Parts: sequence; C-alpha cells; structure tokens
Amino acid sequence: MTAAHHDHRSLGRELQLFGTDPLIGAGLPYWLPDGATVRHALEEYIRGVERRAGYRHVCSPVLGKRELYELSGHWDHYADDMFPPLERRAGNAAGDPAEDGAGEGSGEVLVLRPSLCPHHAVIYRSRPHSYRELPLRMAELGTMYRAERSGVLGGLTRVRAIQLNDAHIFCTLDQVAAEAGAALELIRDAYRALGIEAARHRLSLPAPGGDRLPGPDAWRRATALLTEALEDAGLPYEAAEGEAAFYGPKIDVQIADAAGREATLSTVQVDLHQPERFDLCYTGADGAAHRPVMVHRAVIGSVERAVAQLIEVHGGAFPAWLAPVQLAVLPVSEAELPAGEAFVRRCTAAGLRAELAPPGRGSLGARVREARRVPYQAVLGRREAAAGRIAVRLRDGRRLDPLPEHEVLARIGALVEGHSTELW
Repeated sequence: MTAAHHDHRSLGRELQLFGTDPLIGAGLPYWLPDGATVRHALEEYIRGVERRAGYRHVCSPVLGKRELYELSGHWDHYADDMFPPLERRAGNAAGDPAEDGAGEGSGEVLVLRPSLCPHHAVIYRSRPHSYRELPLRMAELGTMYRAERSGVLGGLTRVRAIQLNDAHIFCTLDQVAAEAGAALELIRDAYRALGIEAARHRLSLPAPGGDRLPGPDAWRRATALLTEALEDAGLPYEAAEGEAAFYGPKIDVQIADAAGREATLSTVQVDLHQPERFDLCYTGADGAAHRPVMVHRAVIGSVERAVAQLIEVHGGAFPAWLAPVQLAVLPVSEAELPAGEAFVRRCTAAGLRAELAPPGRGSLGARVREARRVPYQAVLGRREAAAGRIAVRLRDGRRLDPLPEHEVLARIGALVEGHSTELW
C-alpha cells in the first residue's frame, strides 16, 4: 500500500472511525462508534498499565483561573497557544454573592487549560506529604486545549482539543533517574502492544542563551538525570537544542507518519521549576521540609495522535485487542443463522466484540472480503453448526481446522487479554 492509502485522514473516514464538520470547527474531530471503540480500548489499556505500575488516577477540571497559569509559568510561555480567557462577573444570575473568594464587584478570569500539570501540582499540595510516600505517581487521561492555527491542523495529529495520557511523579532527586527509566520501559512495552515503533529518541535541550527556569544549575542536573536514564535503558538518542519545555529538559519519543513526517508521541520530562513556584514540599526523614522533583510522563501522549499512528501503521487492520470488531461470524446459509446468532451472544458474554455477517449480505466470499480487516472470521457451515465447532479464518489468510467453540473463545480471549499483536 502507498503512503496515500495509509494516510489516517482518508483511511479513518473510509473505515468510519472519525469525522469533522465545519459547524463543530476545525481541529475538533468527532468519534464514530468504531473509532470510539478503538479509543476506549486504548484508554482502558493505559489505565491498567498505570495501575499496575503504582499510579493513582485523578480527575481535574478543564478550566482554571488565569492566576493558576501565571503561577505555573504557562501564561508567560504559552499564552499565544491558549484560547482567549473567559471573564465572569462576580455573583450569579440571581444576584447572590460570588463564591470562592471573589469579592464584591470583582470577577474571575477562567482559562481552558493548555496543560494538566498545574492542576496536579495543586492536587499534590492539597495535603501534607512524607518522604515515605515518595515516589508519588499521579495519572490522568484528561482534556487540554491548544489554539492551533488553522493552517497546521490535520486529521487527528494536530487538533485543538487533546485527550492527553498524562502523569506526574513527585519524588526525591535521587529517585528521578529510576522513575524516568521506568517510564521509558512503560513506553517500550506500550509500543510493543500497539505494534508501532519509535523513529528515534530525542534529548530536548534549551536554546543556547535561552531563558532557563529555575536556573542553569538545575537544568544541568535535570539533563544529567535524563541522560542517565537513556543510557541505562540502552537507547540511542540525539540531543536537540531549542526543543525543551520552558520548565526543563525532556526525552521525546519521536514517531513518523506514512509520509515520513516526525512528531512527538511520548515524553519524559524533569521539572524543578513548578515545585518551586507552587511551593511543593514533603517532610524528610530529618523532620524538615524538602522540595520534591516533578517528573512529567506521557506513555502514549495524545490519544488522537496515537490513534492516527495506529491507523497509518496498521492500515486499519488493528491488533485484535484494539479492533472495533474482533470476530466476524459468517453463517454459510440461512440454516446456520440461529447458530451464528447464538455464537455472537457467547462472544459478547466472553467480553469479545463480535458481529454477525448474515447470508443476506452476499455470498460467503463477498462477506469474507468485506471483513478482511477483522482479525478473526468464524465460519459456520452445516457440519460445524451440528458439532458445535467453528472454522476460523485469520486475517492473514490462514485457515484453521474446525475447533470447539469454547476453545476458540478461550484462545482469542487470552490473546486479547494479553494485548498481543499475534493472531494465533
């Protein structure tokens, strides 16, 4: 297939995964049922990975007062990429006094967040912490917004409303290299399950002479820790000046689309700036207050960009655990239709996504071609229906001898549960 055939924008529409409409707005795609299924499977996978790795999930609002982003530094460094603030007068429609500290005659200026990290810093400081709790790993699949120019918007790769797989690890300086290394391992395992590859790893550094917060010494320490994590992981990398975040250096995991264009999907960042700005602290073994380090980490980054990459790499033939339809059930004739319907119900009860392709849709050959991107095609002829067996055809063209229904369900279920890219 050519790069044009694998372009996620055209293929995503052909497969009815997502769409756009001028009435909704540029850079604001909507998800159709099959696309939402892929997205939800991806989100459920990453939440499970994070839970097993010791992360606790939180939920935070997509809005925040402008003062929040002034404190974090985003207002100074990201204002051009943020949507205009929303101003609210004090009090409500009934004339009641304002809540949450807004005084008489004053109002709030609210902002659609460009990042989740300020909210997580506030959540961290909402209660005291001991050194025994560290590293404290906080994760969220949350929406953030970027006022991207219309000229750079494209499909799912550059959008204005971003569902971000974000996490922040609050830890001691001595724990940073190990936590960054563990994050790189999560990224490696996720790419294996997704069946995608990194184009390269980039150590993103500040521009020479650029503004560095909280200072050059802190940046040197942070850079050394990320370099240690990359080298311990045995990952080749390239240093790139001018690509760092305003608050610290980062490891960017680059991917390439069907046309060879690069983009960042995953990232690991060390931040010594925001803990200072938010006055974050923990009580050390000595009983004194100490400043934690904040490690930013995104395993699959933007869900939209991750799905775009999956479409382009797999051409819509997703790994079985991600596929919108995992089994297409094909009764050979109307006589086997009841057996096919019963098997679909058993698949659904087993947690698998199955769809019936009845004889009314065309010949068996036509239905097989229609389901060519579905991982498994369960063919039910007269003999299979009578014996309670299934003739399985795999997406790669292999045909298996008829197997008992329970064995088919157990085998496919195990592959899906294990997030395998293997078909059998």
